[in-house]
Amino acid sequence: MAVLISSLLKRCDSVKKLKQIQSQMIVSSIIEKHNNLLLTKLIQLKDLSYTCLFFSNIPQPNDFCYNVMIRGLTNTWHQFNLALQVYYQMKFSGIQPDNFTFPFLLISCANLPSLSHGTTAHSFIIKLGFDSYSHVVHSLITMYSRCGELGFARVLFDDIRERDLVSWNSMISGYSKMGFSAEAVGLFKRMRVAGFQPDEMTLVSVLGACGHLGDLDFGKWVEGFVVDNGIELNSFVGSALIDMYGKCGDLESARGVFDRLPNKYLVAWNAMITGPADQIIHQHMRTRWWWALSENFDLKIQNRYAQNGASNSAIMLFHDMRRAGLDPDKITLIGVLSASASIGALDLGKWVSEYASQKGLQHNVYVGTGLIDMYAKCGRIDDALRIFNGMPEKNVVSWNSMISALAFHGRAQEAISLFKCMLEEDGAICPNDITFVGVLSACVHAGLIDEGRHWFYMMQHTYGLVPKIEHYSCMVDLLGRAGRLREALDFIEEMPGKPDAILLGALLGSCKNFGNVEVGERVMCLLLELEPMNSGNYMISSKIYANSKRWDESARMRGLMRERGVTKTPGCSWVEVENQVHEFHAGDGFHQISRKLDGVINLLKEDMKMKVFIPLTDF
Repeated sequence: MAVLISSLLKRCDSVKKLKQIQSQMIVSSIIEKHNNLLLTKLIQLKDLSYTCLFFSNIPQPNDFCYNVMIRGLTNTWHQFNLALQVYYQMKFSGIQPDNFTFPFLLISCANLPSLSHGTTAHSFIIKLGFDSYSHVVHSLITMYSRCGELGFARVLFDDIRERDLVSWNSMISGYSKMGFSAEAVGLFKRMRVAGFQPDEMTLVSVLGACGHLGDLDFGKWVEGFVVDNGIELNSFVGSALIDMYGKCGDLESARGVFDRLPNKYLVAWNAMITGPADQIIHQHMRTRWWWALSENFDLKIQNRYAQNGASNSAIMLFHDMRRAGLDPDKITLIGVLSASASIGALDLGKWVSEYASQKGLQHNVYVGTGLIDMYAKCGRIDDALRIFNGMPEKNVVSWNSMISALAFHGRAQEAISLFKCMLEEDGAICPNDITFVGVLSACVHAGLIDEGRHWFYMMQHTYGLVPKIEHYSCMVDLLGRAGRLREALDFIEEMPGKPDAILLGALLGSCKNFGNVEVGERVMCLLLELEPMNSGNYMISSKIYANSKRWDESARMRGLMRERGVTKTPGCSWVEVENQVHEFHAGDGFHQISRKLDGVINLLKEDMKMKVFIPLTDF
């Protein structure tokens, strides 16, 4: 009978069948002999509630039962807190953990992360003498790395007398995942010198580090290594390569890797569509401020064109993915929302919103924040507020998105009020540097000079944040728009670092608006040193002189532009019609219905002439 039960358990493929077998075992009074096998099978079938119920009814679980349960909670269900509870229950019941218990316990500590439980476990490991087991040491390295204690992790690594590939991988992965990318690449090179051949885990870690460093050359070397050594281009290595190329700005190489993948799983599609998903919304926050502040129109067009080219490709890939029969997950949705926000594809953004609701993802904090960003950039600020108010959980990025959205749409007082609500939240969400960019941008749009000065002071002396170039740019723009151009120039000269082109471009725009040639000339010199090939700087400078009737200087700026071979970037615009994004460049005439469009424009011109409309030609 026992042999038959064992055979049935091995072939069992559903919880329902397992329960039938279990019933027969109870009737035959042999269930206790097979508790370990039953528990292992339940974990394989991934029924968490029934597994926990079964485990709690085992009269006296042995060390194997506890180890299997801790492993299942850690690896199968990612119930890390519950894994810790089972571990302490094991100790309380008088059963001593062994060297197979600690690796999964430490992985749970790493994922929570919980340094206190991890260090307690480390002390017990030393007491029991398990610190000589390599697999336990590797787990300790991972735990300390994920808990931010890379110094302790490195001490453990350096103390290993005979390192194997897993030792190197543990330390390289720890460096890479915690943002110490240069250290990860350096250790990888040391590993190669030591004669170790990297495996899939090594390559994924070092490619992540290359992406964060923007080290395209070494990233390409890694791809060459993969090809030369016949390493399988699976979804993990392929996705890491795609992500690395995306972060390094080489979208053509990223697409080349993607096209070569024999099996395109969702992780590969996500890598191609989203790029670095954890940075999408953060980058959009900065980008929104960048465009809002800059008076340097050519730079805005170039930046936006580069981003929208990638966004169009992302949207096309998303449709291809859907046609391939794959359902998007939350990572896909975040990427698509980012792309939709970049080019104002409202219809696609609405589809994502409906899909997220159907799949229960609308309350995910990252998807919700992506929806806020998309609606705000598509001009639907009230819809963005609706999503924000309906979010059960908000993090600092959610608050930042909504504050900046209100500021960008000219609703400055609402933005500042929302910021004050954020400071009063029970969760005590602490503002970061991006929060203050949004708040200062609101002050810029509303012309609130005193309030802007107040928050600029508060971010330093109350919240301990060091102002970055974005914050100085907001203050310069705030002063410039109020006509305090000399004060703005003094502010720039007193900055601890050098001003960038965006900051100077904002002030140059203010000089044009107020006709201040004296300050404008000083800013022009700085700008032309920084960006000698940016046509916008020359054109605004020419306009400043022209407005002051200094025609010779105005002509000189245009002549200097021709002499240096600087050309004006053509204007570019996008419109979404029936889920298809159409792209137009000034004067190209390549769109399939260009003639019809030109006809409509000519009719509008004639109509404007009849209405005696006088066009604005300043730009």
